Order: sequence, then C-alpha cells, then structure tokens
Amino acid sequence: MSQESQEKVIYKEAGWRKEHSQPSLQEVHRSLSVPKKASNFRKFLAFAGPGYLVAVGYMDPGNWATSIAGGSAFNYNLLSVILISNLMAIILQSLAAKLGIVTGRDLAQACRDHFSKPVSFILWVLCEAAIAACDLAELIGSAIALNLLFGIPLFYGICLTTLDIFIVLLLQNKGFRYIEAFVIALIILITGSFVFELIMSQPDVKAVFGGFIPSSQVITDPKMLYISLGILGATVMPHNLYLHSSIVQTRKIEQSDAGKKEAIKFATIDSTVALMIALFVNAAILILAASTFYKSGHTNVASIEDAFQLLTPLLGTTLASTFFGLALLASGQNSTLTGTLAGQIVMEGFLNIKLKPWIRRMITRLIAVTPALIVTYFYGANGTADLLILSQVILSLQLSFAVIPLVMFTSDPKKMGKFANKTWLKSVAWTIASVIAVLNVYLLWATFFK
Repeated sequence: MSQESQEKVIYKEAGWRKEHSQPSLQEVHRSLSVPKKASNFRKFLAFAGPGYLVAVGYMDPGNWATSIAGGSAFNYNLLSVILISNLMAIILQSLAAKLGIVTGRDLAQACRDHFSKPVSFILWVLCEAAIAACDLAELIGSAIALNLLFGIPLFYGICLTTLDIFIVLLLQNKGFRYIEAFVIALIILITGSFVFELIMSQPDVKAVFGGFIPSSQVITDPKMLYISLGILGATVMPHNLYLHSSIVQTRKIEQSDAGKKEAIKFATIDSTVALMIALFVNAAILILAASTFYKSGHTNVASIEDAFQLLTPLLGTTLASTFFGLALLASGQNSTLTGTLAGQIVMEGFLNIKLKPWIRRMITRLIAVTPALIVTYFYGANGTADLLILSQVILSLQLSFAVIPLVMFTSDPKKMGKFANKTWLKSVAWTIASVIAVLNVYLLWATFFK
C-alpha cells in the first residue's frame, strides 16, 4: 500500500474525511515550547495564556450592559444566571481545548471536514454574524469609554478602536506570548478596578450569596428571562469556542497520548482559573449595579453612560466613575483583540482561504466595524444600551450552532480516540447544549409570538 493510501486509511479510521494539511493560525502554530522535564508549576506557567485570551470575551462590554440592566432592575437575583453560565462556559471551553489538542484541528476546520459544503457555509455565515454582533458590543463599549473619559464622539471613537489590528500584528510579530501578556495586563486592570468599586459600594454580603441560589422567577418573569438570555449570550460566547480550539495549538507539545493528556490537563486548569476571574468581574458588575442603583431606587439603569454618570454622586467620589471608565476601555480593547483573532480562525477554518495576516484581519475587522459605524451614526448614544443587550441575545441564539458540533466531535471515539468524552461528561455536555437550545426556542417564541 502506498504512503498516500495509508494516510487516507488513517484519516478514514480516525473519523475524518480529509487529510489535515493547514494548521490553525499557521504563523504561531506550535511556536511556544513546553519544558519536558520540569515541575508542574513551571509546566502550568508554560501552558498559561490561552485561557485568558478566551476569558476576555466573557467580560466584554456586552456583559456590562446586561449585568448593569439585570442588577439595577432585579437586585442580586440574576447572580445565579451568571454563575450557571460560567460553569457552562468552563465545561464547553475545556471541550474546545481538548478538540484542538487531540485532533490538531480547530472547531471551524472540524466543521468543514465533517459537514457538507452548504452546511459549512451556513455555519460560517452564522459565526460571522455572531462575531459582528460581539464586535458591535466591543466597539461601542470602547467608544463609550473614550467618550466618557476623554469626550471623544462615539463615531470617531469606533474609528479609533479599529486600530487594534495593528496592535495584534505588532505583538504577534514579536511572538504570541506578547499578545497573552498584553491581555493579562488589561485583565489585571479590570479586576483591580472592580475590587475598588465593590469596596466603595459596600454591598449586602448576605444578599449577594443569596443571589447565587437559582430561583424559578428567572424563568417565569419574561423581563427577567430576556435579560437572563442576554447574560447567557454574553457569558458563553460562540466565537470563543473556535478561538480556544485554535490557540491551544500554539504550544509545542509531544504528539503522544501522554503528551496530549498532559496538555489537556494544564489547558483546562488555565481556562478554568481565567474564567473564574471572569466570573468575579461579571458578578462584580451586577453587584455594583444592585448595591448602587437598585438600592437607591434607580431601577431602570440599562445604559453604560448612565451608570458612569451616577456612580460619582451615589458613591461620593469621582474615582468610582474613572475606574469604571478605565475598566470599560480595557475590556473593550481586550475583546476586540481576541475577536479579531477569532475572525481570522473562523475565516481560515471554514473557507480555507490563505491570505496575508494583515489582509485577513482587515477583512475581519471591516465585517464588524461597518455595521457598528452605521448603527452609531443613525442611533447615537440613545440606542447603544438596547443595541448592546440585543447583540448579546443574538449571540445566545447563535450559540447552539457552535455548541452542538463541539459536543458531537468531542463525544465521537472515531474522531477523538481514547480522549472522547466519558459517559458522564457526554451527558453533562448534551444537557448544556439542550438547555441552551430550549432557551433559545423560547426566546424566539416570546419575541415574535407572545
């Protein structure tokens, strides 16, 4: 049997239809070495990084809008939604990392191989729509921060945020570690800002812990359910599943079962720790809104601008608004960086298009910037709050089209071998996928027929 025939047999036995020839994010693929003989702590540091790039998508400005609206209207009641969404995210991101490490394919590449061309094309269009919705929130959030802090008009603020493509190129040319370091530095700024905000707002600790206990009211109250779905869409983000399955492959690991098992372990720890930080930030935004706005009777605060303006008089210090604005700017900039990478991964993975890095990123950015500029030009500041929340609901609706293929692939022994999901994990993953799908069907029904 010829070598070509042997390769075809291997790929057929492995559950893949085609040979995998183009690595994901080729310019940084396996560019970071992992020490073979080192302590677990040193190995953890070597693998740490991708989880934080993923985590920034869970604390983007879309989360701010939904959490502010939820906290000001319903006090601490929706903290349980943030917690459950975050637990879902931890499980799904671990599956995405495992897919990339075991198969050498990102989720987009796996979809292109498994599904027919028409189905793959539809999935690509839906994913691009989700990235555009996500970028809409990130770009508007960054522009709002620039407007609040420096008085820059929203339209010009969005234009300025498009320059992140040059930051990505500059950092990636120096090495992928520089991107990770930049993102982690901004996460530290965001986290530190909200530690200060919580100290100043003095929330009711007992009520906060009570808010993490799920309540049936979340399902029965249509307004609460709408915000909850927005929180779900803002927390578990579809493009992050594509992103994570790709960037874990920046580590140069041993391509043995033992090497892959070790990589999965440390990648899961990395993303779990990072997502727990994201949980703190998301919960802190809602807690701040509840302890400051709901407590003072401002129950209709859904706008980031209103939140910024109210923090100083309600907390008695201008630093409250300043730190809020700085954290928002850092959050928006962080999210646009990772969103740009995700767009590149999706375009390459689904369409197998080979373009120069700056061209790929320019196309990806324009797909998102164009609608953001149009919406901001026509609606201005008055429409940004509703648009931010709506963008997160759109993300929630698209989520199933990323989650179901991910669970399918990682549960398939033909594709994953001995690394296929165990029975308990398969049950949990399909339960999460089903819950997301049912909630989305209900959202569509409530929106158009109720």
